[in-house]
Amino acid sequence: MKVLLKQDVKGLGGIGEVKEVADGYARNFLVPRGLAVAATPDQMRKAVGLKQLAQKRAEKVESEARKLADRIAETELVFKAKVGEQHRLYGSITAGDIAEELSRRLGQEVDKRKIELEEPLKHLGTFQVPVHLAHDLVPELTVSVERE
Repeated sequence: MKVLLKQDVKGLGGIGEVKEVADGYARNFLVPRGLAVAATPDQMRKAVGLKQLAQKRAEKVESEARKLADRIAETELVFKAKVGEQHRLYGSITAGDIAEELSRRLGQEVDKRKIELEEPLKHLGTFQVPVHLAHDLVPELTVSVERE
């Protein structure tokens, strides 16, 4: 069955695209949830407007993400922590801690899953932490951990 996507569907396609899917997938999942409609000639005419709307929305989101990326790249977060022997922290600085402080500093919510920390920060020093905003937009945030 051919369907016209009304929203982006992960693993299938973007808004305004026409896709061939299994009948059951269309009838039982896509159509009831408002994600797609049957690809009739009338709906195909409406698809042009949907694609233009999606393109404008994508441009706006990308523009906002670039502005946020510039602000993140200019930001330095400083964490104060208690330190033991060999400059190891008591505890650690996690992606959640960084996201919370970054959100507070920027006044805009940043999801902790966007902070790409391989492991929590457990030593004093300055670290470059990538923040994944979009598939091609990954600014680096400077995080300093200092003695309390």
